[in-house]
Amino acid sequence: MTTWVPDVLGDGYQQLTIPLGTDPDGEGEVDATLVRYQPPGEAVRANRAVLYVHGFTDYFFQKHLAEHFAEQGYAFFALDLRKCGRSLKPGHTAHFVSDLALYDAELNEALRIVNSETDGSELLLMAHSTGGLIVPLWLDRLQRKPGGSAGHGIAGLVLNSPWFDLQGPAMVRSVGTAAIDALGRVSAKTVIPGTGLPTYGSSLHVSANGEWDYNLDWKPLEGCPVTFGWMRAVRGGHAQLHRGLDIGVPALILRSKKSEFARAYHPGVDLADSVLDVRQIARWAGCLGDRTTIVPIDGARHDVFLSTQKPLATAFSELDQWLEWLERHLTADADTTTQENAQ
Repeated sequence: MTTWVPDVLGDGYQQLTIPLGTDPDGEGEVDATLVRYQPPGEAVRANRAVLYVHGFTDYFFQKHLAEHFAEQGYAFFALDLRKCGRSLKPGHTAHFVSDLALYDAELNEALRIVNSETDGSELLLMAHSTGGLIVPLWLDRLQRKPGGSAGHGIAGLVLNSPWFDLQGPAMVRSVGTAAIDALGRVSAKTVIPGTGLPTYGSSLHVSANGEWDYNLDWKPLEGCPVTFGWMRAVRGGHAQLHRGLDIGVPALILRSKKSEFARAYHPGVDLADSVLDVRQIARWAGCLGDRTTIVPIDGARHDVFLSTQKPLATAFSELDQWLEWLERHLTADADTTTQENAQ
């Protein structure tokens, strides 16, 4: 039995704890948190739903995104992964996992719950940054099971600035990855020096120069500590992606048109991805293994849905156009299947 309780986001938002048992990484009991948006006075059931997964140093707080989907007729759900945001508990190392496949537990359970809470006929997945690596890897594993991704009710995937490779020179990605692999084995929770910068956070949060308000304990300006073991898990995920995946459903990738790396905030950071190299997103997008649409958005931030007004409007417009295409695509596939079965 599921018990939804009021969420920190206020009216219309509820949360549900997903118990996951003992942490395989030795940090006690862990759980994940599923959030749903149910407009006041409306039932949550719908034949279309969205499940959103956040990135590193992140959690779900983007109410405008949930409410936009609700206006389009989607039931909206978001998952705070283990040790992240609402799911972070005393004694946890924020965001730490030794293997990205550990997230399959909460993703599978969230999928089951969302399908049970809705009509389960069409589920759109949406993921940002590190979530944009975690979710395709999970889909690739689902695709190998009977029925594949589509058989589990998944209709499409939207990736918002997915983390497809380690930014920096080729030497960093080769020699650096070897060092990360070695240190990640023997010193997993040691923090990598020099990885905490407030640049991106300062461009977002209202306490600095930005327009967005959120919990700084769950999303600190300088980012959560990056450990060798967690980075080793990410690099393992990158390697799997680069060998090629089969996610089984069409994908939309939204990203900024350019990157702007800086150690301190300046206004140019507001109009670029200051976290990832967007050229790497473009390079590896074809590894998802299904029909993929890539849209660079001029002036977008790393989270394109936390951009300034003009690129944010563009992001929503591009999203809505792709959703309209997806509906046509799904209808055409259903008609073809019906005709084949009739023959």
